[in-house]
Order: sequence, then C-alpha cells, then structure tokens
Amino acid sequence: MPFHPDTLPSLAGKVSIVTGATSGIGFHTVARLAEHNAHVYLRARTAEKGAATISLIQSLYAHAKLSVLLMDHVQLSSVVDAATKFLSLEARLDGLVNNVGIMATPFATNYLAHWVLCSHLVPLMLSTARQAKEAGEPAGRVRIVNLSSAGHYSAPKRDASGMTRYGQSKLANILHMKTLHRLYGPASSSSSTTPFTSQNGEIWLSAVHPGLVLSNLGAKAKLPGLIKALIAPIRWARGVMDADRGCWTSLFCVAAPEMRREDAGGYFQRIADAKGWQSAMAKDEGIAERLEGRTGEEMASGGWVRL
Repeated sequence: MPFHPDTLPSLAGKVSIVTGATSGIGFHTVARLAEHNAHVYLRARTAEKGAATISLIQSLYAHAKLSVLLMDHVQLSSVVDAATKFLSLEARLDGLVNNVGIMATPFATNYLAHWVLCSHLVPLMLSTARQAKEAGEPAGRVRIVNLSSAGHYSAPKRDASGMTRYGQSKLANILHMKTLHRLYGPASSSSSTTPFTSQNGEIWLSAVHPGLVLSNLGAKAKLPGLIKALIAPIRWARGVMDADRGCWTSLFCVAAPEMRREDAGGYFQRIADAKGWQSAMAKDEGIAERLEGRTGEEMASGGWVRL
C-alpha cells in the first residue's frame, strides 16, 4: 500500500529540524511532523517569517510544538550560529530534513550550507541514536534527509552556470548523503555494537527527488526554453503535485517505521520509492570522495568547521 502521512505513529518526544520551512514542501513537512507530535524547529530567514509560519501551522494543528531557527543559507556564519543555538537548547535530534533550495542559485545555498549544518549536528544525532539503542528502540530512529532532484542529471562535468549549477548542487546533495551513509549508516563502523562507545551511533541517510511540485522553488529562476518545454506536457497531464503531497517522500524517509534498513543510503523518488533513477555521476564513489575532501578543506580553511 502506498505511504500516506496519516499512518505515521506518534512522534512525541522526538525533535526534528526542517530547513526551507516557511513555504512549499518544507512547510508541509513541518506541519505533518508537528501533527504527529514531534517538536519541530523550522528554519526561517527572519523572525517575522518564522512567527507567521508557526501561526499558520497552529491554526491547522493547535497542539503543534514549533520553534524558529533563524538561518540564512547564503551566509555560512548564520548557519554556524543557528547550529550553535540549537545545540545550546536541545539534548537530542532525531530528524534533519535539508530541504531548502532554489533554482539557478549559488552553490552555497543548496549544498555548502547543508554540509556545514550536518557537520555541526551529526555528533548530537549520534548521541541520540545511542540513547535510542539504550532505550531498546529499533535501529533507524535517527535520520537525515537531503532533498535532491532529477535535475542532478544536468550537472556538468566541468564549469557550471544557471540551471546546470542547480543540477551540480543537487548532485552534490546526493553525494554528500552517500558519504554520510558510508560513515554513519547501517554498514558503517559507527553502527557497530562491539565495541559501542561514545563515538558510535547509527544514522539512516536518504536523498529524495520529490517529483514535480507546485512550490516557490523556481520563483527567482529564469528557466531555459528546453526546461519549460519539458515541464509543459507534465503540467498538461496533471503530473504536478501540490506541496503537501510533494512532502510525503521526505516524511517517509525521516519518520516512517516502514522504511527498511537496507534502503538507508538510497535515492528515493515519489512516493517513497527507494529505487529512484540516478545518474552515473551520482553513483561514482570516487567523485563523492573527492567532493567530500575538497569541501572539508574549504570549510575548515574558512573556519566554518573543525576537521
């Protein structure tokens, strides 16, 4: 039976962060998690936007437990400040949905900001995974979801510009997920129970292509004629989903108990299909390794992380 968010169990006691949360897929991801009693930190660029989002969601679900996490993905200093703020407030983090993204945008917004955010939050997520294990909960209660796109097929092998830059960032989201999966997923040394130390823990990773969704993603992008031509017949055939349905795969990957351990590290397409189509570059472990190494060096040299 296809996944539906109404089947999610109570998430009471769980804490999640969703970026890109004031509109579109991110908004509905927050709303659905809050509906099921998770405490959700929603990323917003301004306090006003955050407050308006909370007000709207609580008009739908009066019991929603929500907090604003101020963050501007264009400014890495803002990302570090937000992570530091969160770590001062919470002793656990069960789910992280790296949702924010816009088309034809600087690489930092769609990839580097999420990379830095994960670097600061993964230690807490490992700790949360250990807490879950010690409490006798099944594996896979701590998860990270990177929103990607079929647009990753447009990633060029060399210089990028415009929409190809978007494809490049979406490819990077997949490769980053696979690196984290290698480090912390079910088959990693981190998930080992012998010995089980303060450095161990199991995190389930996934990348998601939500499908063609009515959202604000391309609001500031000038789409090439070819892209418009490809989208037009899909719209005509009503293959475009609303933003609520567009978030269902993200919800499945971050919170559904039906997700299988062997599907961790996968590229999911709508709805909750673990066998998403990936480009050859998305499957290239060598590219993933080089990207991780270069990103780590650049972010460390900028003072955004410590390696």
